[in-house]
Amino acid sequence: MLKFISVGFFLLFSFAAQAAGNILVVGDSISAGYGLGQGQSWPSLLDKRLREARLDYSVVNASISGDTTAGGRSRIGAALDQAKPVIVIIALGGNDGLRGLPVSAMRDNLNAMIDAARARKARIVLAGMKLPPNYGSDYTRAFEQSYVELARRHKAALVPFLLEGVAERRDLFLPDNIHPVAEAQPLILDNVWKVLRPLLR
Repeated sequence: MLKFISVGFFLLFSFAAQAAGNILVVGDSISAGYGLGQGQSWPSLLDKRLREARLDYSVVNASISGDTTAGGRSRIGAALDQAKPVIVIIALGGNDGLRGLPVSAMRDNLNAMIDAARARKARIVLAGMKLPPNYGSDYTRAFEQSYVELARRHKAALVPFLLEGVAERRDLFLPDNIHPVAEAQPLILDNVWKVLRPLLR
């Protein structure tokens, strides 16, 4: 059963029966299900797919809308302590890019998050993101390459682009052209599942 946890001022919404292992998702609005109904986000669909496949894992969604890698870095320790995951999916960086924050800082924050998860013996899935071309080729190239370099350095599983097959379709976004609609969530899940499934035992 999907659990929603948060650190500090957020509450634990529900407790799932103890599974063989928790999968912790640390992301932003795309993973938090901004603008979607309950049970429509891709982490919720992941939880459902795991149950349908009779894989004994629970999904713990610690995603917060608007979060950056700095925010994720500041709270991942408490999230790891609470969830005690065997797998951590890190899906952050999009807001860093949209705000034009330094790529070096984003990379350092993601690196620290991976280190924290690895220190607790968790396996890592890093979900990459891409930016619109109007941010400039140098910035977008460095931004995208950061995920590749971190995955290689840590031998982490990499989802090259979380929104692959979604980003180019305007009909799969809310009017803000940033947040995917419910119909996009199975496509996002498929992008994650291809990389996550080999890690499930």
